[in-house]
Amino acid sequence: MTDRQARARVTHATVRRTEQLTPHMIRVVLGGSELAGLDIGACTDHYVKLIFPRPGVEYPVPFDLEAIRRDLPQEQWPRLRSYTIRAWDPAELELSIDFVHHGDEGLAGPWAARARPGDPVMFCGPGGGYAPNQDADWHLLVGDESALPAIGATLERLPVDATARVFVEVAGPDEEQKLVTEADAEIVWLHRNGSAVGASLVAAVREAELPTGTPHAFVHGEAAFVRELRHLLRVERGLGREQLSISGYWRAGTDDEGWRAAKSDWNRRIEEQEARELA
Repeated sequence: MTDRQARARVTHATVRRTEQLTPHMIRVVLGGSELAGLDIGACTDHYVKLIFPRPGVEYPVPFDLEAIRRDLPQEQWPRLRSYTIRAWDPAELELSIDFVHHGDEGLAGPWAARARPGDPVMFCGPGGGYAPNQDADWHLLVGDESALPAIGATLERLPVDATARVFVEVAGPDEEQKLVTEADAEIVWLHRNGSAVGASLVAAVREAELPTGTPHAFVHGEAAFVRELRHLLRVERGLGREQLSISGYWRAGTDDEGWRAAKSDWNRRIEEQEARELA
């Protein structure tokens, strides 16, 4: 099976349980026999694309995304939402996903709030591409709530002799979570308190006294602040591409479909500007 086929494969699961982690973060644990076939390896940013069928649309059985996109009009295609795998238990065949929930806003958050044991779930994947480089002198982890599951998974993976500097921005102090690690990790929680998403992250990283040596950085979240931090790390600080896993998970004012459609062009323009400045 190719990587593309693996990411497109549809897995059927059910909700096993849910947990309210913070006032606005819900963990949903999925299970089922089909999870035995998942290719979840060394990455700490593994993600799946949850499938939300359109109400009232009849889909083929077995469910086939390629056939749906070939045979049905686009307005009947199911909606997909990408979410990081927070934890994977291969013995129990349990996969945990954390959702930000703000009332009726959005699609996946309200679904997570309503989820009950036994509810059916479909998803594609997993994908993923980042794991902390064991040869790095230290690790920089930066993100908002959307990157928090991958940051938590990464911290759990780091060995006792690793050094990490971690910056996480959340809405307020009641949204902080306990992050567990054996590494020498300095974790800084930043609170938006109504300010623009990522503004405090950019300021904190710019002003921080970071360790010397070769870092490996993971920087993800809202696209605008990620762009600013990319410029800081690549152009101003001179980090190489191989030292960075950096991408906008989402973009303010745009839903997931809109961001997926625009992301390639957004990244291309950033890379072109970056190349000019580094020339």
